[in-house]
Amino acid sequence: MSLLALDSRWRRFNDESRQCPCCGQSFSGIYDLGFDAPDDWPHGPSEGEDREYGEDRLSPELCRYQGRYFIRCGLALPIRGADDAMVFGAWAEVAPDLARSYAATLDGGAFAGGEGILANALPGFEDAEGTAVTLLPTQDIERPALTAEDGALAEAQTQGISFDDLLDVYAAAGNDIRPHLAND
Repeated sequence: MSLLALDSRWRRFNDESRQCPCCGQSFSGIYDLGFDAPDDWPHGPSEGEDREYGEDRLSPELCRYQGRYFIRCGLALPIRGADDAMVFGAWAEVAPDLARSYAATLDGGAFAGGEGILANALPGFEDAEGTAVTLLPTQDIERPALTAEDGALAEAQTQGISFDDLLDVYAAAGNDIRPHLAND
């Protein structure tokens, strides 16, 4: 048994049948945080559809903005003591050739991976925007996996984050659930 299993907040967070005594809200565990577009994209979200504004284009998987290219990826943060991770659906700015290579694999085929730059300010890791990242092919999810090359984000990916860190990330994203897990 992990120490995390002894944390009553963790048990409340993963018990979808439990309702918060103050508001009735329930939780079913770790949830991912996604970005509709790279932070520099000025035209609004894609809402799941392709959007074109002159030469600029945004789809759920790819973006071209002012001659720059972006791929949507998954950046996982393992939770220490848990068998799961929280994933940011974040964007990486990449070279045009890498974007074209990835686009060619969307209908099937293997993505070889490559280098990029993180294109979103991640809640709890806002200073990591612009960090060098590696895009890796994955078997179990559609999008490439992102691995930060250095800094606090790279450390969080290799060492994992605590449950308190996870709650801080959710709070930084605008959903502070800590008070709802405090007691029964």
